[in-house]
Amino acid sequence: MTSPIEKEIVSLLKAGNKKAISLLYENYADALFGVIKKVISDDETAQDVLQESFVKIWRYAKKYDASKAKLFTWLYRIAYNTAIDKIRSVKNKSGNEVQIETSVVYTFTADSINQDVLDLKKHLGTLDEKYQIVINALFFEGMTQQEASDELNIPLGTIKSRLKIGLRELKKIYNP
Repeated sequence: MTSPIEKEIVSLLKAGNKKAISLLYENYADALFGVIKKVISDDETAQDVLQESFVKIWRYAKKYDASKAKLFTWLYRIAYNTAIDKIRSVKNKSGNEVQIETSVVYTFTADSINQDVLDLKKHLGTLDEKYQIVINALFFEGMTQQEASDELNIPLGTIKSRLKIGLRELKKIYNP
């Protein structure tokens, strides 16, 4: 059974009323912080993730469907997934740090760079628009595949297929 406050929050979310965020924070912030703390031990990072979670909740508010999940379950999933994403991004960043001593980036000369491949955006423009949109979202806007799927309203499988095909077409340009 849905509580009156939950009904009010859902109707405010659907209407795009910013009061919904205040009510969500008052009623759910502590519980969601607890969910995040199970994944992330650092309080400061957990607070950042809580903030990111509320931003996502607001961004996707109109997509909430009470017939699919209770409000708290939906909020829980967003907070938990945001925490997992934060852990992954921290691991990826620390694993991808460049060691200048061993990097070959600084050994390139102008003669060793293929001038034809420098203008990626120009070559991207030769692809079908459906591939351009996906590659642009993923590589130039920094979205994850799931975020691109949500933002562009394209199924995740289609995002993956278009990325694969688009990259294959670009490869033909760079490696004729």
